[in-house]
Amino acid sequence: MSAPAPAPAATTEGGRRRPRLHLGTGDRAAAALLLLATVLAIAWANSPWGETYEAFWGLPIELGVGEVVLRTDLHHFVNDALMTLFFFVVGLEVKREFTLGELTDRSRAIVPVVGAIAGLIVPALIFLAIAWPTGQAHAWGIVISMDTAFLLGALAIIGPKFPARLRAFLLTLAVVDDIGALLVIAVFYNTGFDPAPLAIAVVLMVAIALVRFLRAGRGIAYAVLGIALWFAVLAAGIHPTLAGVAVALLIPVFPPARSDVERTAELTQAFRESPNAAYAAAVNRSLRESISINDRLQGAWGPYISFLVLPIFALANAGVHLNAETIGAAVVSPLVWGIVAGLVVGKFVGITGAVAVVTATGLGRLAPGLRMPRIAGGAALSGIGFTISLFIVSLAFTDPELRDLGRVGVLAASVIAFLLGWAVFTVGDRLWPPQPVGKVLVRPFDPTRDHYRGRTDAPYQIVEYGDFECPFCSRATGSIDAVLEHFGDDVCWVWRHLPLEGVHAHAKDAAQAYEAAALQGRHLELARLMFANQDALETDDLCRYAAEIGLDVERFLDDLHSPKVVRRVEDDQLDAEVMDLHSTPTFFVGGVRHTGPWDSRSLIRALERSVETPRSIG
Repeated sequence: MSAPAPAPAATTEGGRRRPRLHLGTGDRAAAALLLLATVLAIAWANSPWGETYEAFWGLPIELGVGEVVLRTDLHHFVNDALMTLFFFVVGLEVKREFTLGELTDRSRAIVPVVGAIAGLIVPALIFLAIAWPTGQAHAWGIVISMDTAFLLGALAIIGPKFPARLRAFLLTLAVVDDIGALLVIAVFYNTGFDPAPLAIAVVLMVAIALVRFLRAGRGIAYAVLGIALWFAVLAAGIHPTLAGVAVALLIPVFPPARSDVERTAELTQAFRESPNAAYAAAVNRSLRESISINDRLQGAWGPYISFLVLPIFALANAGVHLNAETIGAAVVSPLVWGIVAGLVVGKFVGITGAVAVVTATGLGRLAPGLRMPRIAGGAALSGIGFTISLFIVSLAFTDPELRDLGRVGVLAASVIAFLLGWAVFTVGDRLWPPQPVGKVLVRPFDPTRDHYRGRTDAPYQIVEYGDFECPFCSRATGSIDAVLEHFGDDVCWVWRHLPLEGVHAHAKDAAQAYEAAALQGRHLELARLMFANQDALETDDLCRYAAEIGLDVERFLDDLHSPKVVRRVEDDQLDAEVMDLHSTPTFFVGGVRHTGPWDSRSLIRALERSVETPRSIG
């Protein structure tokens, strides 16, 4: 397990998080740097200057204020202090997933959650079965955790076709894996509890939870209280890296509010008309406050964790002595074989088996486009254990020889897991070729059915799946109006319904109101009113808007819940389900799903490219 590699910032649509689904150079670069640091550590430890490896990381360090002094060495500073930042970012991601991400949807989360739990338990049981007679069973925590950075990097290197849905599944898997690993470290790898510092730590956590109510200085308050909590947790006998998790879980996360975004736009316009320092400061403050501190911290710290902290950790912990004696001992060591079997076999069997059982019994279902061969390939790559595995090696053993054997086991398991994953993907994709999901519009534009603006034979076509309660849908933001103004009669805009009923209580009724108004030819006028009054979409409000635009209100009410109208909205919802759409707005430009920003300039460029570039779904 490890912090995900930097990716384009997630956006929130209609109260839900758009997952980071695209494999890119960030994943490969982070994994490559981590691998390079590992190779350098091994080369350093086995070079003619190998004795300097332990000597360097054993250099003494003193940290203190006044008479309070913490004495440690460079190796423990990396593992106890720098890795706190890593666990802090992991905690931010966990908090976000439970609040806005994949883990908020039970039906979608249950499969990876159960798979992750099995992927924690089965490896531990396999390790215990092998290592129990040796007296080293206490090191079972080494085999429970996957390394997300290496896993995503390996997935990018192998390059299976259409990997987005699998990547989302593996990220959800990794979040649960993170939680399990953190609990194991807190409960099983502590040095004993001291109640007095533990009580102070509890008081500090209460104070951190209250920081959100400060009108100013929240960043400084989080930093000061977080550092104090780190010292309190250390003094309490708990591994101090868990302080990073505690702070992260107490930091609030929320989707951008439409009012905050509009306020920022107003301030930006004021600055544009009269640039001055006061307006500039107000714009910066408004921009910061419109995005939750969780999002800001992930964006700010994520690259440093992936490209600095984790490579330093690898350099400090992967320096195993690969001499003939160590290799010979590793070959016959139950500890090494327990680690290899736990990570490679345990993760593969545990995750694949649990997912198969959950889907076969109907307790959960895989997302469209995900099949068991893909799950098996991801499960195999989950055996790449590195960051937390090496971390627990340093906690479980004080004997340098046992630490070397533990590191050999982790490194060997990671190589074998990569090769196994590559083989499973190669064979699986050849026997069961994957198909794209949601990339191409399943129901082409039909002028006899669809609601649209523009010419039916226009060279540019854009289909929007939207929600009248979504504050960022195109008509709410005005982006489509700008697109229509730019292209004039050369663009055809099509509206389809995707009411997110789980987060928008009135979205389905609003969609049906649109269809009821369409039966009287006034749906566009009603849509404008509903977008302008998104906080007032009760039935009485809808009737008031119907009267305001001149509809026959009695007929409107009869049509509102009629089978014809309900089926029309549900037809769009079923199309969206087939394409696995779960966020608004979602656009299809020229029949192909648009990814990236949906501001008017981005949509205009995408429309222009749709004519210049032949459509491809490969």
